Amino acid sequence: MNAMTTRGIREGALVLSDGSVFEGELIGAAISAAAPIAAGEVVFNTVLSGYQEVITDPSYAGQIITFTYPHIGNYGINATDFESVGTFCRGIVVRDLARRHSNFRAQSDLGSMLFQQGVPGIAGIDTRRLTRIVRDTGALPGAFGSASESELLAAARAEPGTDGVDLVRTVSTQVPYVIPAADPNSRTNIVAMDFGMKSNIGRSLARLGRVHVVPAATTAADVLAHSPDGVFLSNGPGDPSMSPYAIEAIRGLIGQAPIFGICLGHQLLGNAIGASTVKLPFGHHGGNHPVKNLLTERVEITSQNHNFAVDPDSLSGRAEMTHVNLNDGVCEGLQVNGEQAFSVQHHPEANPGPHDSNYLFGQFATMIEKATAKKMSI
Repeated sequence: MNAMTTRGIREGALVLSDGSVFEGELIGAAISAAAPIAAGEVVFNTVLSGYQEVITDPSYAGQIITFTYPHIGNYGINATDFESVGTFCRGIVVRDLARRHSNFRAQSDLGSMLFQQGVPGIAGIDTRRLTRIVRDTGALPGAFGSASESELLAAARAEPGTDGVDLVRTVSTQVPYVIPAADPNSRTNIVAMDFGMKSNIGRSLARLGRVHVVPAATTAADVLAHSPDGVFLSNGPGDPSMSPYAIEAIRGLIGQAPIFGICLGHQLLGNAIGASTVKLPFGHHGGNHPVKNLLTERVEITSQNHNFAVDPDSLSGRAEMTHVNLNDGVCEGLQVNGEQAFSVQHHPEANPGPHDSNYLFGQFATMIEKATAKKMSI
């Protein structure tokens, strides 16, 4: 029996800041009598699988995740698929939480994981209606729980959202650590700046060499003190303009070592070269976004999770756009002119997938090899 059946059912409601009300049943940590009202910026994710990876992705800090797929939790959860040491989202919204799970990898059920991780949730919601509101209005604050509708509305309207908030400091590691290279004979040394780095990014980088993971506020001088063959800029949550310390560090790293950025790292690299970032109406959250590689003319299906994007019109000759989102024309990649620095908005390391863009790690490896060979020839 799972957490929902063993701890009973509590009725609750989700209220958006525009006054929209949805009735449902509380799940996860929300079923605790002592659970506070859960409030955050409501977004929707279109993945069909990978709910555990989504919930444990640090990039969702400050947000309530609505799953558009109606049946969530059917294959359970396991210790391997956590993308971070914990959870940082404010809560989840589902149509139907599976009462039974079935998969040979499963070690527990989703309801129990939500309860143990302190993630509140609400089920039985008309997620089609909710998604249409978010799609038409844009990401907006919401609150759910067993409190009255008036209390939930007040909490939703008091929620600041993710604009103008430094969420990176809440998810970044506080202490540097090392991920050993998958090949013990590798001499490649990579420094990864952790703005909310997913576990599978660490595994992907370890295939290239040893990875020194450093806190988000690490200065350029401290990064270079590790004598990196390459520098990686990780994913992370929220508004890139609220991390000026990271932008300044990246500015000092350009030209010093090959640089590869993903998601927030892409936006921060753009900011570091003088480009601006804008907030998208409802962001990109899902595993099925078509992206065109402008260099190869190939279309890739990608995994995405971001609310902000680089304004391509602000690149001003400092960089070239290398990828574009075919749904709405958003800049999905850039290459800094005259420098060994590139980035993408989507997630080539996506776990469980898609993996169309995984070649980008090989591109980073090639860049490191060429830079290392050039250094040794001097």
